[in-house]
Amino acid sequence: MKRSSFITWEQLKVGLMILAALGVLAVAIYKLGQAANLFSRRYELIAYLQNANGLRQGGTVLVAGQFAGTIKSIDFLPVDNDTLRNLRVRLAVDHQLQDQIRGDSKAKVRTMGLLGDKVVDISIGTPRYDVLKDGDTIAVATSLDYEAVLAQAAGAVSDMVDLTHDLRKITGGLADGQGTIGQLLTNRRLYDEFVGTMGRANQMLTRFQNPNGTFAKLLDDPTLYNRFVSVVTSADSLVVALNDKDGTVGKLLRDDSLYVHLVNMAKAGDSLSRMLADPNGNVGRLLTDQTLYDRINKLTTDISGLLDDVKRDPRRYLKGMVCVLKC
Repeated sequence: MKRSSFITWEQLKVGLMILAALGVLAVAIYKLGQAANLFSRRYELIAYLQNANGLRQGGTVLVAGQFAGTIKSIDFLPVDNDTLRNLRVRLAVDHQLQDQIRGDSKAKVRTMGLLGDKVVDISIGTPRYDVLKDGDTIAVATSLDYEAVLAQAAGAVSDMVDLTHDLRKITGGLADGQGTIGQLLTNRRLYDEFVGTMGRANQMLTRFQNPNGTFAKLLDDPTLYNRFVSVVTSADSLVVALNDKDGTVGKLLRDDSLYVHLVNMAKAGDSLSRMLADPNGNVGRLLTDQTLYDRINKLTTDISGLLDDVKRDPRRYLKGMVCVLKC
């Protein structure tokens, strides 16, 4: 049977649907490529990393937080002594942003959000430095290690748990009446003693507030204040008198005459001391000559004997004297 050469309406609708689907697919591919810069011209930058935790080939490259390219490849470098350059990361960056990336730009590995994917974020440079060209190496800035932060946070949580256990033990001991504070919280006798102490303190304060009491008079009676003012006034007058240059104390403080006299006395005393210490002087010979000492000692002995003899027989010595007086 011969087929009909005419296109039916059902066939036409199917064809139109297919064409529309292909058009939508083409527009979607174009829009996705435009959003991901798949059709833009790119150039390559190289970054050396110690590790690439979370980075992957095809990952996102940002410039100042905006999408600018992808990670082209991540390659291991030969083992050497430089442990800070273990990986070579090739970055495919949009050529339109080349003027923004300069010699002082830094690449940093960071996380999109708190738990998002790892990306490479490049900072914008300044006009003082040249633009990085295709194949140039970009410096890498130190990035925050979230694993280390989480490890520290885990340690802090562990410390908080231990602190909670210690607080639980302390509060348990307080509730059981252990220690001084526990006794204060649970012992009724200590509470009653504290209430009694407060009552006695209240009575003492009441006595202090009595207007006829000694303490109240000290607070309210102006007599003590007036006396204190009088004492201060007298002391001030005394200080003024002491500072008077014409007064006795003022002269003692300001006039050097007394000082000069004391110096002269000291000099005279020093001269006298030297005279006394001189063995050839009269005083020195009196102090050091043994012969003179013996003579003085003998003279004293003779005078003492003579006085004793006069006391025994005074007529013997007064007879001639009476005769002299009468004649």
